[in-house]
Amino acid sequence: MLKSLYTILIMLCISGAVFAQSTIKGTVTEASTGEPIIGANLILLGTSQGNATDLNGDYVINNVESGNYTIRVSSVGFVTITEEITVRSGDLELDFEMELTSASLTSLEVFASRSDQTTPVAFSDVDQEAIQTQLGSRNLPEVLNITPSVYSTGAGGGSGDARINVRGFSQRNVAVMINGVPVNDMENGWVYWSNWSGVGDAARSIQVQRGISNVNLAVPSVGGTLNIITDPTQSEAGGSVKFENGSGALNKTTLQLNSGMINDKFAFSAVGVRKTAEGIVEGTWADEWAYHLAASYQINDDNRLDLFALGAPQRHGQNLYAMNIATYDRDYALSLDSYDPAAADIHWEKGRYFNSNVSGVSTSYDGNQYVGDGWVSTSIQNRYSKDFLNERENFFHKPQVNLNWYSELSEKLTLTNVLYYSGGHGGGTGTLGDIEYDYSHNQRIVDWDATIADNEANGEANGILRNSRNNQWTIGDILKLSYQASENFEIQAGLDWRTAEIEHYREVRDLLGGRYYVETGNELNPNYRAGLGDKVAYNFTNTVDWYGGYVQGEYNTDEYSVYSTVGISSIKYSHKNFFLAENGSPLTREADNIVGYQAKAGGLYNLNDNVGVYLNVGYISKVPIFDNVISDFNGAVNENPENEKFYFYEAGVRYRDPSGKFGLNANYYLTDRRDRSFTRGVQQNNGDEGLINITGLDQMHSGVELETSYKPVNWVRLDVAGSYNLWEYQNDVSATYLADQGDPTSAQDVNLYLEGLKVGNAPQAQLAYTLGMQPANNLDIQLIGTSFYRHWSDFDPINRDDPNDRAQTWQAPNYTVFNMHVNYAFDNILEGTTFFLNVFNLLDETYVQDATDNSRFNGFDQDHDADDAEVFLGLPRRYNFGVRVNF
Repeated sequence: MLKSLYTILIMLCISGAVFAQSTIKGTVTEASTGEPIIGANLILLGTSQGNATDLNGDYVINNVESGNYTIRVSSVGFVTITEEITVRSGDLELDFEMELTSASLTSLEVFASRSDQTTPVAFSDVDQEAIQTQLGSRNLPEVLNITPSVYSTGAGGGSGDARINVRGFSQRNVAVMINGVPVNDMENGWVYWSNWSGVGDAARSIQVQRGISNVNLAVPSVGGTLNIITDPTQSEAGGSVKFENGSGALNKTTLQLNSGMINDKFAFSAVGVRKTAEGIVEGTWADEWAYHLAASYQINDDNRLDLFALGAPQRHGQNLYAMNIATYDRDYALSLDSYDPAAADIHWEKGRYFNSNVSGVSTSYDGNQYVGDGWVSTSIQNRYSKDFLNERENFFHKPQVNLNWYSELSEKLTLTNVLYYSGGHGGGTGTLGDIEYDYSHNQRIVDWDATIADNEANGEANGILRNSRNNQWTIGDILKLSYQASENFEIQAGLDWRTAEIEHYREVRDLLGGRYYVETGNELNPNYRAGLGDKVAYNFTNTVDWYGGYVQGEYNTDEYSVYSTVGISSIKYSHKNFFLAENGSPLTREADNIVGYQAKAGGLYNLNDNVGVYLNVGYISKVPIFDNVISDFNGAVNENPENEKFYFYEAGVRYRDPSGKFGLNANYYLTDRRDRSFTRGVQQNNGDEGLINITGLDQMHSGVELETSYKPVNWVRLDVAGSYNLWEYQNDVSATYLADQGDPTSAQDVNLYLEGLKVGNAPQAQLAYTLGMQPANNLDIQLIGTSFYRHWSDFDPINRDDPNDRAQTWQAPNYTVFNMHVNYAFDNILEGTTFFLNVFNLLDETYVQDATDNSRFNGFDQDHDADDAEVFLGLPRRYNFGVRVNF
């Protein structure tokens, strides 16, 4: 009887517990607009229960037992909500309205042409949480390897010497924008990441728009666009401090301060960074500062001003010369099928940390070094170390200042104007003249002591250390007008003006024991004795003037959205050379205006609440870079510069499971590159130097890209991203020039044999997989793997001039690398404090990350094998750890 009673009581308890389980559901919206917030996270603190909002901002948390809970609602860009709730039997409906952390954020994202779920282009977002969790001590682009068709490496390992490749295009054809302002070099389109080393600490988010993108400015959005938004001023006062240590004697401190809104009018924020390191690779030390300042002023309900200023004054040692594989790791080289063992005998192993750009020098040598203006208060300084000299060092400071004006002129008409300035002072070092080198074992290393001894004996320096300076300024203005013609239709028009002046010259940095250096290349002042800081080798100034405009229309409904953009730009280049004489004065050259165009359109159709399909097409006529129009070193002008043409086609699908557990983005793209051009300098029979323009090279870039996410339970999430691409040259090209302009029989041909060759310098297939686990509310663990396949080595197409050589470039081995990231947030007395640990290359994999085919110096028998390539190996296992305190 008693046993039966116990059984009945137990059954009643179990059934009561089951029946007491409830569901919490509701909608999360933006307070100011009522728009749903997609992907907001809701967690019942102290449990593993929670969920994320779907495309409509709705959420459901099932099987919640009765009781009192604290629910936390968070989303990047919004103030976190924490609320005490009581769950009883039956469903509980809770709606939340979230406030923006910054009134500036929405306007900034609109101005920067950020994509969202209604935009018919392929894009991936890396939010602030992911940047803080995964970046660690790496260069900013390296966090993007988890997105499809994006490949970034740290190159030789120097701080800020990273590169990025999107859909097979180098960063010359990838637009990089910070707060909506383009930062690609005005002359050649390159991006120098050392100039932006503090951006990762101030970044709110990075959006990778692959392909033509929906950016309406005339920027080089061919491979894609990196759209970086930094932290605007915050609505609430507070701040944080972060301390980091890591491999290579890394020490880094980051301080962030926010004033919050003052009298509902003003707000200020500041980020300061100090970083020093000895480097993992030999001689890649770093000495850096960085800053990011933001201020906002709400003039009235219709007008607001935002001011941004950022920069990173820095010096760092570089490793710019890739080497034969055996130089770094003999055993690894010999393990490769196409590596000839005989090559390993002439390329002696120096180890994975070897850097041919740095070598020892006698501590007794006390020669001064000239740095010049723009980075330090004095022009003369001591070298970084008394024990060694860097052949290659970079020193630069490139501040950028934006003044943003947002104005609602009427209920339907809004204006955004951004006036910006960017200045830069600094450059990079190298040798000049007759330098003593150690060429033993096929490795070119400067013998500083021998060079210094020769110069001291001669008095005149035969060889010196020089600075190649690149001092510049850019002023620009971007004006955008938006008119809401109807509830669904918006028209936008804009103007884009930029002008830049860039000084290029070399100067004496270190006389290496000599008293002076004789400069023979200055036609206006030949054979003068140059001392520290004097200009040598070349000295010229280039200008770039840019004008552009666009018109865009966009129509949106709940069911579908379409947009179309047309734009035009005009660029003019000029050149003044102070070392070349023309009638007794500096040589000057000016090219005609070159006009470029762009047109693009796209549409997205929502099949239902969870599935959308999209299509976009586009065309760009891209103006050639400066070097393809005017030669920097002899002033030769390309009289018939050809615009490159790009045709874009893309289609994709997006799916999000109603439960929020599964999501998928998939797309196919084709980019048809036409009329790629090259210039080659030639010397004519009369001694004049000229340029020949080789045009007509075509490339085809196509592929499929996929991103998926799966959340089986609230505390586990798996993200997978992959791509499979085909990038290939389509034809051979040729050009003819006259060796003697007066003799038509002196015609000579230049032929390049490229048809069928793979486009190199990035893997054509890749896979990234991220396993995120949150076994407790305050513990976050991420394991990230990236696998790369079909990586053909880089080469210069202009060197493929042998009709009998149709072989593909060397294909680097496939590889996989794992990184681990751990974050632990403390409770109670240490609330607001987070400990973090990052381990990169967790399994210490040896792999080739960068490769150039048939190296002229480090190659063996020039037959496109592993023994002919010069490479950078990926860095070995390394770590950084630290603590972040919010207040």
